[in-house]
Amino acid sequence: MDFDQFEHLNFRLPGPTPLPPSVRAAMDRPAIHHRGPLLKSTMRSILARLKEIHRTEQDVLVWPGSGSAGWEIAITNLLCPGDHVVVTVCGDFGERFATVAGKLGLVVHRVEKPWGEAVLPSELRGVLECVPECQAVLITHNETSTGVTNPLPELAAVARDFGALTIVDAVSSAGALPLEVDAWDLDFVISGSQKAWMCPPGLVICAIGKRAWPAYDASTYPRFFWDIASARKSAAEGMTPTTPPLQMLFALDAALDLMIDEGIDALWARHRALGEYARGRVRDLELDLLADAAYASDSLTAIRVPDGLSARAIIDAMVANYRVMLQAGQGAMTDQALRVGHMGWVIEDDLVEAFDALGATLERPEFQFR
Repeated sequence: MDFDQFEHLNFRLPGPTPLPPSVRAAMDRPAIHHRGPLLKSTMRSILARLKEIHRTEQDVLVWPGSGSAGWEIAITNLLCPGDHVVVTVCGDFGERFATVAGKLGLVVHRVEKPWGEAVLPSELRGVLECVPECQAVLITHNETSTGVTNPLPELAAVARDFGALTIVDAVSSAGALPLEVDAWDLDFVISGSQKAWMCPPGLVICAIGKRAWPAYDASTYPRFFWDIASARKSAAEGMTPTTPPLQMLFALDAALDLMIDEGIDALWARHRALGEYARGRVRDLELDLLADAAYASDSLTAIRVPDGLSARAIIDAMVANYRVMLQAGQGAMTDQALRVGHMGWVIEDDLVEAFDALGATLERPEFQFR
């Protein structure tokens, strides 16, 4: 398959997501002076709109990198080696968050649930009662590997009851699902440009609450590129501490125009409707969600593959016969789950085509399972 053929695919991955035409066009803008007035005004505008979408009056900062870089940014700026943290683990990305914390020298305590289940506030409280020295709770808001949305406001409230910071992986929720950084009193929220922000991979976005700054002052980790104080100082001048990724910033600038024009509440409502539609089609196909339906995500839907079938084989057949691409599961669920992305630049018609193709594929003789 050559690159041109991707133009004609219904690309329903949970990231990277398709790029709107205006975002692709913005990336063709000419290079500009990376310390000149146009970059400064563009950067200030980007950061102001990111604050609006995060529902925060506090700092939002941007670096070149992937969403996964946000884990290291948060840990090395807010904590110290040897600190105790509690990590919510109910899928592959929670597992990775815990792994990074351990590799960076933190003492990791887990609230662990089977894949497909959400971490409940009572369960977090039970672990925190046993870890009085906990400095931070590391929460995966939307578990991309399973399609579970953890109850973030309630989990954050429990963390605050114990005086712990809340560090939130919102990579597949920011820009798609309700996220109220100030109202929910969150301390550090991480996302990546390749999901609901409708941009290519390449930017990590961090919303930083007021309590993060005293924690920064107490942190003893060495840091340079990820230093939030340096980034904050540069952002106040409409700049970045190091060479800015100009084309990525142009893409984000165009994507934010689309999001603000749609309206934040309308944006969230659209994703909620897409999630409801996807779950309805899963039921119609007599398939099972991987996620507990009470906590199923509105930015992606994970589906259990019927016994005896292969997710990879289903995906290959859908691409070959219907020009629709889904994504397999992750980790131990790689060949046992299908994931359907419906975040960012997507409307219901895209999902109609995708689920029609899935249904038709499962009716093919090689996939008969009933």
